[in-house]
Amino acid sequence: MSSKILLENIKIHAFHGVLPEEKILGTYYILNLTIKADIWKAVETDDLKDTINYAEINDIIHQEMKIPSELLEHVAGRIIEKVSKKFPQITSIKIKITKTKPPMQGEMDGVSIILKKKIK
Repeated sequence: MSSKILLENIKIHAFHGVLPEEKILGTYYILNLTIKADIWKAVETDDLKDTINYAEINDIIHQEMKIPSELLEHVAGRIIEKVSKKFPQITSIKIKITKTKPPMQGEMDGVSIILKKKIK
């Protein structure tokens, strides 16, 4: 059996980037996180301890986004490490971070990075 938890389109204003204006003005980022883990016990028990508390994952995401970094890869890696340490039952994590309005030529919805890590 397969099970996933998805946190979708979390919008956070933060100050990541290489350029000085990115560190001063910041921009909005959209985060999506997909977690694979066996959460089937919670189907029967209706008990939070038998699943993964996505509110705690959301807190980790917000905490890590507050720490300025030059690279989104660095931010994504920190989020993956913190979440996987907090919830050892996770077998895989995929994160997508989109920087909206990147300081580049042309119109676009954003620039994204995706990292995926198998834990077990």
